[in-house]
Amino acid sequence: MRRLPTFVPCLLLAALALPARAAVVPEALRVPPGFRVEVFSADVPSAREIALGARGTVFVGSMAAGKVYALTDADGDGRAERVRVVASGLQMPVGVAFRDGDLYVSAVSRILRLRAIGDHLDDPPAPEVVTDKLPRETHHGWRYLAFGPDGKLYVPIGAPCNVCDRAGYAKLTRMDADGTHWQDVAYGIRNTVGFTWQPGSGTLWFTDNGRDWMGDDMPSDELNRLDRVGEHFGFPYCHQGDTLDPEFGRGKSCKDYAPPAHRLGAHVAALGLAFYDGTQFPARWRGALFIAEHGSWNRSVKSGYRVVAVHVDARGRVRGEETFLDGFLQGDSARGRPVDVKVAPDGALLVSDDLAGAVYRITYGAAPTSRR
Repeated sequence: MRRLPTFVPCLLLAALALPARAAVVPEALRVPPGFRVEVFSADVPSAREIALGARGTVFVGSMAAGKVYALTDADGDGRAERVRVVASGLQMPVGVAFRDGDLYVSAVSRILRLRAIGDHLDDPPAPEVVTDKLPRETHHGWRYLAFGPDGKLYVPIGAPCNVCDRAGYAKLTRMDADGTHWQDVAYGIRNTVGFTWQPGSGTLWFTDNGRDWMGDDMPSDELNRLDRVGEHFGFPYCHQGDTLDPEFGRGKSCKDYAPPAHRLGAHVAALGLAFYDGTQFPARWRGALFIAEHGSWNRSVKSGYRVVAVHVDARGRVRGEETFLDGFLQGDSARGRPVDVKVAPDGALLVSDDLAGAVYRITYGAAPTSRR
């Protein structure tokens, strides 16, 4: 998600307010033939990152609501009958990650942990502080979280600005689950709000939101692939792999930085992403990288507001992109803004929408049946 610049603080405060809930109309959402979109839950205000817990529980962090939700579908009909609040009063708890029975939550300068949360959905434990040493700035200070194949917790530290050059920011870090042994993983990342690992190769892929105020069509948001720890992806000196920044690019060369694996388009606000590793979808979608594009806020003609599928081969080369889910825009009016995607254990694709306060469930083939 892009933030408003610091010279309009009143609008920045408005952006942090809980958004008005849009009507959830799944019939307006479009998917390829054979797929179905249903509302898994319409009671998740400011829904952001999704984490899959044990026994089918779906956890969702929020932006403006300051809460973390637990969604349960006890009868297996593809709809969450219960939405519980398992944490509240937190500062922009966007990120959630589940590991070994515990739920990890980002809250700007802090990472919190809810112990054995699956056993305590009705009486959640008080959050424990894993670390409180992250920057306190809220501009790009909300944090996506994910555990990597190495067992480390990956945490981004976004640039506290539209574009600036400040030491200690614009990078991706990782740490042990107890908050120790920090290590910088990659640099030159303006604001990543989505990263994942490719099945098989274990390669890290992440989205990055390009800077604002360079025009409608510049620069592109990026899909990046990390080939070695310590790579620099250009911000704030070089954008989209080939364009020097008007101010910070002086004396620099784009050849000195890792180029994006794929350009997603200017201002689309690419956020959460997931490789499809299920078996429910037809073969052409298996291994595809699904990316939620939250949508532009400062473009004369809106862009994004959809979920795309980027086709990546086993060698990490992008072979194409196509729209998978759209219909969030009705004319110039947004009815929803997708944020994150996750592949459920049964192969369905879950998509969060912070404008509608909803989580959708996309399946292929016949309608789901109850396990009762």
